[in-house]
Amino acid sequence: MELPEGGVEQFWMAPDGWPIRRIDLAPRHGQRGSLLFMPGRGDFYEKYLESLEEWRDAGWHVTSLDWRGQAGSGRLGMDESTGHVDDFGVWIEDLAAFWTQWRGERPRPVALIGHSMGGHLALRALAQGCVDPDALVLSAPMLGFAAGGAPFWSQKALGWAMLKLGDARRPAWSGGEKPASSLHARKGLLTHDARRYQQEMDWRAARPELAMGPASWGWMAAGLRSMETFMAPGVLERVQTPVLILSTAADGLVCHRANLKAAQRLPHGEIMSFGPEAAHEILREVDAVRGPAMARIEAFLGEHVALPIRSDLTRAL
Repeated sequence: MELPEGGVEQFWMAPDGWPIRRIDLAPRHGQRGSLLFMPGRGDFYEKYLESLEEWRDAGWHVTSLDWRGQAGSGRLGMDESTGHVDDFGVWIEDLAAFWTQWRGERPRPVALIGHSMGGHLALRALAQGCVDPDALVLSAPMLGFAAGGAPFWSQKALGWAMLKLGDARRPAWSGGEKPASSLHARKGLLTHDARRYQQEMDWRAARPELAMGPASWGWMAAGLRSMETFMAPGVLERVQTPVLILSTAADGLVCHRANLKAAQRLPHGEIMSFGPEAAHEILREVDAVRGPAMARIEAFLGEHVALPIRSDLTRAL
């Protein structure tokens, strides 16, 4: 497994000194602006190199960042497998600090793209005024859990009860990608594309430190508390940034209905919906799904993110 030519990996030091891994890809030609991609729970940016390269080829300065406590940026729990956090606010603080520094160093305009948990955090950070992209794209954002129709209050009650019963850092499930799922079922929850799924497995083998298993009960409870920040009346309605949401009705991990509602509440929200042809990882799906999704993202950014004025044109004017 190899990184893209010219890809630069390094560590960004968070304000408290925590080292967080990043990768930067300079455009091969053109000067479109800067794009930050934030992956999902248990993810690592190596999974999305195909998309990062395509955005680079479109002229973007592309950066992707780990979330603290996963991939190559350490752990917050009791072991190397379980994904834990006490409060999603930790990640909002990291994103806000990185965004301020990154935006000051990179050419404008700036776009932000987040997948799953990364989409949840990107939208929350935007709603709270912690980031100010010219446009935001959310791929299967985790704005609600796919919980088999269980109401939100019951999910919260379960999370609260499980925290009272033991260490918040203990895994909430075993084996698969969500409760009551197996490792065998994991691929079907994520993508229909066997080649792209195998690429993830190859990166895990080449870089074992990237692998992560289930989330902790603390993560589950923290996620539900964070979701409440979107449910409060008037929160999403105040967001004036253009937001594109890609979501699939067949998602077995996040709630498609919650994503549809969010798109309706956002003043400049747009939605691209898929059906059974798409699983959770839309940007890593079969070409028949991924191609239209990437094209819609390109059209959305082309419409809402103004191209920078060339310096030679400025001088001519």
